[in-house]
Amino acid sequence: MNFTHLHVHTEYSLLDGSNKIKEYVDRVKALGMDSAAITDHGVMYGVIDFYRAARAAGINPILGCEVYVAPGSRFDREAGSGDDRYYHLVLLAENNQGYSNLMKIVSKGFVEGFYYKPRVDLSLLEKYHEGIIALSACLAGEVARFLTRGMYEDAKKAALRYQDIFGKGNFFLELQDHGIPEQQNVNQQLLKMHRETGIELVATNDVHYTLAEDAQPHDVLLCLQTGKKLADEDRMRYEGGQYYVKSPEEMERLFPYAPEALENTHKIAQRCHVEIEFGVTKLPKFDVPEGYTSWEYLNELCFRGLEERYQPATEELKERLNYELSTIRNMGYVDYFLIVWDFIKYARDHDIMVGPGRGSAAGSLVAYTLGITQLDPIRYDLLFERFLNPERVSMPDIDVDFCFERRQEVIDYVRRKYGDDCVVQIVTFGTLAARGVIRDVGRVMDLPYAQVDTIAKMIPQELNITIDKALQMNPELKKVYEDQKEIHDLIDTAKRLEGLPRHTSMHAAGVVISQKDVSEYVPLSRASDGSIVTQFTMTTLEELGLLKMDFLGLRTLTVIQNAVHLIEQDAGVKLDMQHIDYNDKKVLDSLGTGRSDGVFQLESAGMKNFMKELKPQSLEDVIAGISLYRPGPMDFIPQYIRGKNRPDTIKYDCPQLEPILKPTYGCIVYQEQVMQIVRNLAGYTLGRSDLVRRAMSKKKADVMARERQNFVYGNEEEGVPGCISNGISEQTANKIFDEMTDFAKYAFNKSHAAAYAVVSYQTAYLKYYYPVEFMAALMTSVIDNSTKVAEYIQVCRHMGIAVLPPNVNDGYAGFSVSGKDIRYGLSAIKSIGRSVIDGLVQEREENGKFKSLKDFIERMTGRELNRRAVENFIKGGAFDGLGGTRKQFMQVYGSIIDQIVNDRKTTMAGQMSLFDMVAPEEKKQFEIRLPNCGEFTKEELLAMEKEVLGIYVSGHPLQEYEAKWRKNITKTTGDFTLDEELGVARGINEGENAMIGGMITAKNIKYTKQNKAMAFLTVEDLYGSVEVIVFPRQYERYHALMQEDSKVFILGHASVEEDRNGKLICDKIYSFDDARRELWIQFPDKETFEKQENEILALLSGSDGQDQVVIYLAKERAMKRLGKNMSVFANNELINELNKKVGEKNIKVLEKSIEKM
Repeated sequence: MNFTHLHVHTEYSLLDGSNKIKEYVDRVKALGMDSAAITDHGVMYGVIDFYRAARAAGINPILGCEVYVAPGSRFDREAGSGDDRYYHLVLLAENNQGYSNLMKIVSKGFVEGFYYKPRVDLSLLEKYHEGIIALSACLAGEVARFLTRGMYEDAKKAALRYQDIFGKGNFFLELQDHGIPEQQNVNQQLLKMHRETGIELVATNDVHYTLAEDAQPHDVLLCLQTGKKLADEDRMRYEGGQYYVKSPEEMERLFPYAPEALENTHKIAQRCHVEIEFGVTKLPKFDVPEGYTSWEYLNELCFRGLEERYQPATEELKERLNYELSTIRNMGYVDYFLIVWDFIKYARDHDIMVGPGRGSAAGSLVAYTLGITQLDPIRYDLLFERFLNPERVSMPDIDVDFCFERRQEVIDYVRRKYGDDCVVQIVTFGTLAARGVIRDVGRVMDLPYAQVDTIAKMIPQELNITIDKALQMNPELKKVYEDQKEIHDLIDTAKRLEGLPRHTSMHAAGVVISQKDVSEYVPLSRASDGSIVTQFTMTTLEELGLLKMDFLGLRTLTVIQNAVHLIEQDAGVKLDMQHIDYNDKKVLDSLGTGRSDGVFQLESAGMKNFMKELKPQSLEDVIAGISLYRPGPMDFIPQYIRGKNRPDTIKYDCPQLEPILKPTYGCIVYQEQVMQIVRNLAGYTLGRSDLVRRAMSKKKADVMARERQNFVYGNEEEGVPGCISNGISEQTANKIFDEMTDFAKYAFNKSHAAAYAVVSYQTAYLKYYYPVEFMAALMTSVIDNSTKVAEYIQVCRHMGIAVLPPNVNDGYAGFSVSGKDIRYGLSAIKSIGRSVIDGLVQEREENGKFKSLKDFIERMTGRELNRRAVENFIKGGAFDGLGGTRKQFMQVYGSIIDQIVNDRKTTMAGQMSLFDMVAPEEKKQFEIRLPNCGEFTKEELLAMEKEVLGIYVSGHPLQEYEAKWRKNITKTTGDFTLDEELGVARGINEGENAMIGGMITAKNIKYTKQNKAMAFLTVEDLYGSVEVIVFPRQYERYHALMQEDSKVFILGHASVEEDRNGKLICDKIYSFDDARRELWIQFPDKETFEKQENEILALLSGSDGQDQVVIYLAKERAMKRLGKNMSVFANNELINELNKKVGEKNIKVLEKSIEKM
């Protein structure tokens, strides 16, 4: 008997199926079946993966989907409730027409019918029924739902309606048996219905996992989906453990009474044949001006660009351009280049900043002459074949960086131009990765957090790590796995679920542009924000021949553009960033100082140190720096720096290498160099040398062995001369091949590095020549991230630039330039909308500055200004300079608003107020006067700034302790913040020891299961804050020091997880007072000292503290330490008094580090 599974959920029924496609196909084959289906819930995410895996295993893939059918119209949002919101129905594609219709049905379920689930309705099924076979589904199907309620006639009516829609012989009644009593009842009635109506039967097993023993891991997966624990009583579960891929024999034992239902499955399978076309590009056509073909138009644009960019445009350049153009034409990408040229031109015409290029496209002269890239590929030795290789047919990949704030405008333009249906964004899947899946499973099993955390952290943090790899790499993990039963279960369960897709999100930048409605080629779904996305990932789309573009938003471009605008406003200089001097010695030297905060790609601590060593002398050095500073190539840094500083140490294995490796001082740094070596030494074509580079970087051993032979000895048939015929010895050639292999694993794409180095240089240039404008633009770009703002405020202080509080008479939404200083952005003040700020700036520009608080409120009333906004303006210091203190304003602003509102009301009503009757000179006495109440204390002012701005601006509570703080710490809170690009903390590693210092701003006490107290502290320093965890032992010892607002140093070790800020686990706590200072007072000689002694000692005895006083006599070179009873608190007040008595240069405060830690 032949049987085929027709109702199968794979891993792509997210968090509901744990049946991994590869394992499923292997299992079907092992059980001797020749065909199998995929019918995920409402989606087709997995069909291409399944199609390929099944075809590769010689199994006929049946592509389908279990859709949700709305009881009424798919547009209805309220029809039915609970179970009756939708019914299940299984649809299978019989042929290509059916597959195309299935994609349409599934897409419309998301695009038009989404309500809890993607729902379709009968009219849709009617419209797209051709080529589709339908099955009545499980107990949640419409027919079965009626039968379980004893409504046989309604069920029969529904079945006949489906038969009408799909046609006779295309709708089947589905029998299932998972040991649920209801199913026995439904099956008997379905047999009766089959006899009465002639609708054929089919038997299925509702597969959710692959093997019978997967029932337990699958149960854990359901808990993950529903946020429950295994121990919870009331939760969703699949009872009975029958939802696995059963053998034909098992199915026969279940349905002895319906052999034809089993046979029918295979009959259906034999009807289903879908052919999917891969690798044929479906490029949209670009509309060219009349009288041109797209090929002629591309040529004209390129040659016009060549004349503009190169004076003179030599024959050699024209030859390369023609070679590139003909390659592009032969590969069928003419329209592709025009499409990219067009949207980049749109961006530039609308003053949207575009990056100089990224990825390998910068190696193309066509891209440069079209203005797609801004980097001269000839000058920097960039290769076209690294981008488009005539010997390797693949889609070209041009990724474009746009200004972060306006990227969406470019996507909208493309949508308008090619039509909404032809431009959609791309789905990505978040998967259950090794560390994450252990944490998730641990939570569901209700294991102690700390124990699970320890296990998760034993998994090394490297790319593509799996639990199995981790067990081999980490003997400690292997030991607990073998020794402890519950850890063994945890890891085994996690291994079964590892790699399953967990949720979908939208690809950050990818956009598909197709010639027809995208749902002709791929099914669509909705992202969480409601935008339409494909159901296939990027790689699948490329295989299907669809054009994908990456529209990336790069924050740095926004910074550069804003800085250029600020420079034009303030200095009246209009900079063209494409034409600045890229060899400016001063700018390059400034990078060599290591003070590169805010400089693109060169900000991290490691990169700053590297730049100090490297001392770049040209843009080439910066390009190499960006390429080398990555795991792997880092090992070559010393060799590179040695070659740069001592050219005599560079040795080339053969003279042909010198021109290739000279720019990088004898090191292989770039993929392009690997290609040039293979070409120049062994005579490969560039296209073929790109294939060798790919084989090396992907470590394909068999290809490499073959290519080594060709490289050294040549290969006449394939037209490769080889090194020996080029006069290079066998031994040298093998040595060079080894070095290339060694390096190609890490080598970087020079085109990408060069394009990014240009952006790095542009930021460094602006920072050097226009520091105030650059820092203002930089801070505006991170205005929502108070940690980064605080960090950059510190950088400004070191650069001698003051950051002033926001001000209604001088500020704008973003940070702006005020003389030689930077004015804080108004939009950083909490709960003040953009419309209020725009109105404020407009009012100020039209009618002059605001004169007083009342003037401000009068002129701004009716512009969405509310009480909260006025209060926050006061707290943030935005009214300083309007003739009153913040404390005075806080007391009267309410009455002023009330008075103005009342005056307006009476005026509206046409009444005269008392105020209108008095003579102007008497009006004064009716005005609200500012009370005589002075100003808030420094602490209160700072606390208010922190409340409404998120950081301290006019000062910092730790400022007077800064020297002491810097003396003792090894890390700042900035080191613990998450680096968005790397996905881990910026400056600290797991388990690394660190000493931080700061103020405790929050304390949360929790009790362990043993009822012991522990604490979570928030500690804040000059850069931001970090969470500190204090376990019970340390809590008991140091709890007296853990008061809010107390200033402490904490010694501990870091706890670092992916995608989160780092935390510090506390080992010891010291009070700031434990770090002593010495106050040195110098006198010219003993005589002077004796004259002033009584006066000075009287002053000192009035100060009480822990700082020791040292008297120094210059002439006698004698010093005397005063006793403990004369210790003082060396704060600013005392220092100022002493300065008056003995002169500023005779007073010095020395910080001592915490006693022998």
